[in-house]
Amino acid sequence: MRNMKARIPMYFVGLFIMTIGIALSVKSNLGVSPVSSIPYTMTCVWGIEMGKATIIFHAALVLIQIVILRKNFKQINLLQIVVGVVFGYFTTFCNYLATFLPSTDNIVVRVVLMLVSTIFIAGGIFFYLPADLIPLAGEGVMQAVSEVTHIEFSKVKIGFDCSMVAVSVVTCLICIHSLGSVGAGTVIAAFLVGFNLGKLNKAFGGKRDKLLGKHTYTEEEVLRERMEQLQ
Repeated sequence: MRNMKARIPMYFVGLFIMTIGIALSVKSNLGVSPVSSIPYTMTCVWGIEMGKATIIFHAALVLIQIVILRKNFKQINLLQIVVGVVFGYFTTFCNYLATFLPSTDNIVVRVVLMLVSTIFIAGGIFFYLPADLIPLAGEGVMQAVSEVTHIEFSKVKIGFDCSMVAVSVVTCLICIHSLGSVGAGTVIAAFLVGFNLGKLNKAFGGKRDKLLGKHTYTEEEVLRERMEQLQ
């Protein structure tokens, strides 16, 4: 790959910015984004620190990929576990930083935190995805399902996100008799993250891709390229 000196820092900066958004969504107590719902559910139900829950979740997703792809699973994708560990520690650190923010007793503060979280998550994706290195395990599972079933990635993503939310809701209702990790913020994030990402791509995508030494890629183009690499 070209421009690794730009890609690698951009990749990890993107991951860190995403975890800032996740921490803000947790702090808002209005519900986390779909992809974070399972780790946060593990925190709510079993008391596992969210960073550690994230690492366990990512490792489980890699195992699912192995089951789905079998002999077509590429060993390089085991690096998703390493990325998951980094992502987990980033999550722990950002959740710690969030403890210094004002109390979220005020609903206005909570809503603001939730809205700002969608901007940070979109910003993280804006940097992380076009760097085109190792995908997060969630994305890896979606790619694997899309490859095996020949269903469009975008449709698989919708199903994956809905499944994560459904599992979180059922688990929390059974174990702690509340919605736990899922709330109005979860639904809003599902729409706003994509909207904010589109705005960022339109405003700054050209400058980012010039730094990477490539033309401006849409999210679908990056994902399509990865799918071709898996085949």
